[in-house]
Amino acid sequence: MQHTIVKISGTSHNLLKELAALSGDSMQVILDKAIEQYRKQVFLQEVNQAYAALRNQPEAWQAELEEREAWNTTLSDGLE
Repeated sequence: MQHTIVKISGTSHNLLKELAALSGDSMQVILDKAIEQYRKQVFLQEVNQAYAALRNQPEAWQAELEEREAWNTTLSDGLE
């Protein structure tokens, strides 16, 4: 595993140590989990913004709804 030094505030370091002690995970594992969670949050914010922009385009939004309806018919194909 490659290691890189990243500076964080003293407050963040103390919180990281506290979380490590409470969870039993290493500080590295906690940082990895936190970064992945943040990545997911940013991704979902971008998706929400893209859908909001799409909804502001009536023709494009209608096409999206029609495509969803087409895909929804596959849910009733009799398979469990």
